[in-house]
Amino acid sequence: MSLNPVIAMLGRRLRLAVIGGGPGSFIGAMHRQAARLDDRYELVAASLSSDPHKSVSAGREIGLNPERCYASALELLATEATRADGADVVAIMTPNDSHFAYAMAALDKGFDVICDKPMTNTLAEAEQLQQRVRETGLVFCLTHNYTGYPMVRQAKAMIAAGQLGAIRLVQVEYVQGGRARGGASRVAWKDDPARGGPSLVMGDIGTHAHNLLRFISGLEVEQVAAEVGSIVPDRVTHDFAGALLRLSQGARGSFWVTQAAAGVENSLRIRVSGALGSLEWLQECPQVLGFKPLDAPAQNRTPNGPGTLPLAARSSRIVAGHPEGFHEAFANLYSDAAEAIAARRAGQRADPLALHFPNASDGLQGIRFVDGVVRSSQGNGVWVKVPR
Repeated sequence: MSLNPVIAMLGRRLRLAVIGGGPGSFIGAMHRQAARLDDRYELVAASLSSDPHKSVSAGREIGLNPERCYASALELLATEATRADGADVVAIMTPNDSHFAYAMAALDKGFDVICDKPMTNTLAEAEQLQQRVRETGLVFCLTHNYTGYPMVRQAKAMIAAGQLGAIRLVQVEYVQGGRARGGASRVAWKDDPARGGPSLVMGDIGTHAHNLLRFISGLEVEQVAAEVGSIVPDRVTHDFAGALLRLSQGARGSFWVTQAAAGVENSLRIRVSGALGSLEWLQECPQVLGFKPLDAPAQNRTPNGPGTLPLAARSSRIVAGHPEGFHEAFANLYSDAAEAIAARRAGQRADPLALHFPNASDGLQGIRFVDGVVRSSQGNGVWVKVPR
């Protein structure tokens, strides 16, 4: 990465405001740390909780100017939009059911947006939000953070360069065990289908697996035959989904996700097989990309090791042989989005390597996939088309 292209283009860091991610939130701290890692943002304002008192006090606790610790998200948007030194970018990390409303309000006030996944809970909302992004011309980054890993980007670049030949098979799985026990969730809204969406497991991790498949392979899911539901007794929200996939260019695939595999931590895995070989990547060992070429010895690719392609090299901050992980992958999306936002504001072209972060179109495809999985399952696994 260059030293700081944002400052080179704008003469300053981007001013960032955050909505959500207050006390006790893992993902809120992750967003804020990722934004700061490459020094391209300055956190200037926040509305950290839906509780007005908690929101203001939490903002003060993280060191913000008290007058920019807002009691509500809508107050933040209205006030920051009128300040001469107001925020440039708004990052949203609230429960799923509020992503649409806050993202639309931020776009309407002229803010570029970084939003946690899933983009929305419903297909109608996703279509409306993607259309609004197009109309405004603003930057929208969706934090499917696994696309930020150097070796995920290496896999994408190798496939795009033809090193696997025509892609024939893609297998993707995302297996967690955090909801293997029954009873109430630690995060209360996740037990409410009205807030967590029509399929909690699909919104939480299924969209990640789907996005990873699309990002690495360059293929689209055209049809899906799926089953989705709960494997923990008496649970009202989904904790399991599995599907067969018909992909573009004649490829085939399989997909399964669960949050109820007892003892498993965070096992996101993908295998892509082409006419000339296969690639394999596991999130729990993220610095290694397995490459198995046809009629040649298996190889391991690592960040900054031999054969590293520019898209992967750009995403690595340290020398070969040292591990990089979740924070750095998340930060790659923030840094890429910062370059795109700064270029838009400066009237310049962004580095093409900075434009691989998931956007509103990716978010829409994710919700279309969720909708297809749910409809297929309701039809007892019938094949359902996923529109593009």
